[in-house]
Formats: sequence, structure tokens, C-alpha cells
Amino acid sequence: MRLDKLLANMGIGSRKEVKLLLKKKQVTVNNKLIKDGSFHIDPDKDIVEVDKKQINYQQFIYLMMNKPPNYISATVDKREKTVIDLLAEEHQHFKVFPVGRLDKDTEGLLIITNDGDLAHQLVSPKKDIEKTYYAKISGKVTEADGQKFTQGVVLEDGYQTKPASLRILESEAVSKVEITITEGKYHQVKRMFEAVGKQVTYLKRIRMGDLLLDENIKLGSYRELTDAELNYCLSLKK
Repeated sequence: MRLDKLLANMGIGSRKEVKLLLKKKQVTVNNKLIKDGSFHIDPDKDIVEVDKKQINYQQFIYLMMNKPPNYISATVDKREKTVIDLLAEEHQHFKVFPVGRLDKDTEGLLIITNDGDLAHQLVSPKKDIEKTYYAKISGKVTEADGQKFTQGVVLEDGYQTKPASLRILESEAVSKVEITITEGKYHQVKRMFEAVGKQVTYLKRIRMGDLLLDENIKLGSYRELTDAELNYCLSLKK
């Protein structure tokens, strides 16, 4: 890897700023002064320092966010606030993106990464990765609704969903449920409840596969994945 690319990728500065650092003799590789940005290094072996501070190369980054409402699952938007706006600059410079989408008003578990292969594995229909949501429903949810979900319901456009499981926590005028699906159609959970004559008033994703939302992460905050969580993600790529 070129030295200037590594420094730029690690957020040390733009290519122009990195070139200036090199010119000012502020960069060393294995304690040797390097002024040429095209100098090739091995990120796994060579020791790169800027102003005597070691730069540890990291190719991929994996973040778990507790998405708040009123943010869209996108990298950039001219009108709306995006989940990327919530990240510190040190994480934004990795050119990360959200894995899959949560509706603007939906809260909860959102994985953010720059690993395109992992993102594909998590959202691929062929993988059937389970996604569990906690929801509040306007209307009394019944076991009959659960049976319909188990068989797959027909949405307003004629599409029949894959089987889903419904766990009723409270069955009142405003019901509380957990629903697990393996698809990610547009507004799917909301449309499934509309198909049985009810309306979702609150929606929060709490699980994706073996990844559980860390309830210690406040709305709008995030953290890097733990080793166990990361190992699960990496296992999906094999």
C-alpha cells in the first residue's frame, strides 16, 4: 500500500495535507524518514509514525448504533439528517454506510461499516438472517394474527411475505409485540400489520441474527462491535 493512501485512509489528512506532512519531514517508516508518498509499505509489518505518534492501520470498522427517530439510513441527503451525521469524524473518514435500512421514524439496532461483503451477507435474502422488532400496535393483536403471520400475509401490492413469528407481550387497545422476519421489504412490518387491520405506532429493531441491541447504548449513540459480535459477523463471510 502507498504511504500517502494509508495516511489519508486513517484520517491523518487529505492527500494534499499528507503531501505537506511528508515534505515537512514529519513521517517515518520503521524510524526512517520518508518524504515520498508513493513509498510502499506493509500495513501489517511496518511501523508508521507521524510526529512520533504511531499510526495503526485499520481497513474495516464495525459499529453498532442505537438509531434515533428522525434520522434516515443513508450516507448523505440534501434535506434530511442521516445516521452518518451522528458519527465522530474519526469514524466518518472510513467512508462507512448503514447496513440495510431502518425507516426514518424507526429506532434501534443499526450496523454501520465500510465492509461491503459483510453488508451483503447481512441483508442477502438467501441468508434468511432473522430480524426482530419490538412494536406498539394500535389495536388488539390476537393469536389469530400470529397464525396469519406464520403462514405469510399478503400485502396491499399482492406480495406474500415469507413466514414470520409474532410474540404477543400485551394484547390491549395498544398492544405490545415482538415480530421476527427474514426479509427487508419497504415498510414491511408496518405493511404486515396493516394487512391484518392494525397500525404500528412505534417500532424498534432489537436483533439481527446473533447481534442484539446493546441497551446501554443511548439513542443516537454507538460503539464498536465486541470481539464476539465481530466474530459472528466475520463468520457470515466464510
